[in-house]
Amino acid sequence: MKIIITGGGWAGCSAAYAARIQGAEVVLLERTDSLLGTGLVGGIMRNNGRFTATEEMIAMGGGEIFRIIDKTCRHTNISFPGHEHASLYDIAKTPTAVANYLKEIGVLVKLQERVIKAQAEDGVIKSVETSKGTVYEGDAFIDTTGTAGPMHNCSKYGNGCAMCVLRCPSFGGRVSLAGLCGVHEITGQKANGTKGAMSGSCKLYKESLAPEIVDTLNQKGVAVIPLPEEFIENHLSVKACQQYALKEFAENIILLDTGHAKLMTPFYPLEKLRRIPGFENARYEDPYSGGKGNSMRYFNMSPRTNDLKVDGMKNLFCAGEKAGLLVGHTEAIVTGVLAGYNSTRFLKEKPLLILSRKTAIGEAIAYVGEEMQTEEGLGKKYTFSGSVFFDHMKKLDLYRTDINEIRENVEKEGLLNIFAS
Repeated sequence: MKIIITGGGWAGCSAAYAARIQGAEVVLLERTDSLLGTGLVGGIMRNNGRFTATEEMIAMGGGEIFRIIDKTCRHTNISFPGHEHASLYDIAKTPTAVANYLKEIGVLVKLQERVIKAQAEDGVIKSVETSKGTVYEGDAFIDTTGTAGPMHNCSKYGNGCAMCVLRCPSFGGRVSLAGLCGVHEITGQKANGTKGAMSGSCKLYKESLAPEIVDTLNQKGVAVIPLPEEFIENHLSVKACQQYALKEFAENIILLDTGHAKLMTPFYPLEKLRRIPGFENARYEDPYSGGKGNSMRYFNMSPRTNDLKVDGMKNLFCAGEKAGLLVGHTEAIVTGVLAGYNSTRFLKEKPLLILSRKTAIGEAIAYVGEEMQTEEGLGKKYTFSGSVFFDHMKKLDLYRTDINEIRENVEKEGLLNIFAS
């Protein structure tokens, strides 16, 4: 079994791990010089319903990536407006820890390999080719190329290239593997009907802030600075991360410590920011032009079934944002594990796994798939950690924080250690 994965973000790394422990030969192709994608500047885990999803995946036997993250956290069990029991991982240590683990288990990681061509016939992909001219043949493929950018989308639907961690000018823009195969993909919308959504946070160079702010971040993991009315910048409606679209995120500067100071707004004018006490010397780390905008996301999502197989293709799976309007690292990891596992099931000619809707993960995959069939649903974003889907979780009594109770529910659904079996 040889499985080729395009895209080395959280979804791609998790798919590689899941396929490899099932015995597959796995090649992970990443167009930049680092793994984890937006996870290089992310950092928020286990907040609200993400705790449930994390512990479900651990109970299902697919939790090794989460265990690595837990070991690299700077802060655990913190609270900030609208969010409880969150963990913040270290954005410097975590990518290295994940990359080392994948190499240890035998995943072949190929950096700076941007896929630009695919050879497919009758719905079967035979090989992909990168911009270097290298051809990779495989038996099954997983598209985890994400939905952000490239630059022309950020210019057409956003405020232009903001020089974010995706680094399109350096490594070339995102290319959808499913799109190369002729799959008619789906584009998300903002609430007002315009296409895409803007990334929801910026990162400030922590040492550029006042010492008292830095001390608070280092000790508590979170700093909330109230804003005078004339400093309020409300960009909440444009952001992908609607779980952070509460009024508190407009009325305050909310910072989280992930190594950088994670500023919980899509962008904030730099000149105005430097007029706020403690931010006189503030400098953006991601995106570098965070004073004017941020990256645009949710273009080119793949139509798929609940086993994460791409519609119209026989040996192509998808995960992360490619699998729909799911926002966040936890969401990318759990879909990545399922896609990686099912790619090996497909090659072993075994029935593909669809997770029970009596689990938070199974319900998320199925519910988002249904919602994306509607015009209204395309204008929303879904995450375990807040907004539409977290409310849905609570209505169905799927939000749990008792680890034993979560494990018992997974076992009841016949899914205990399923990904490790």
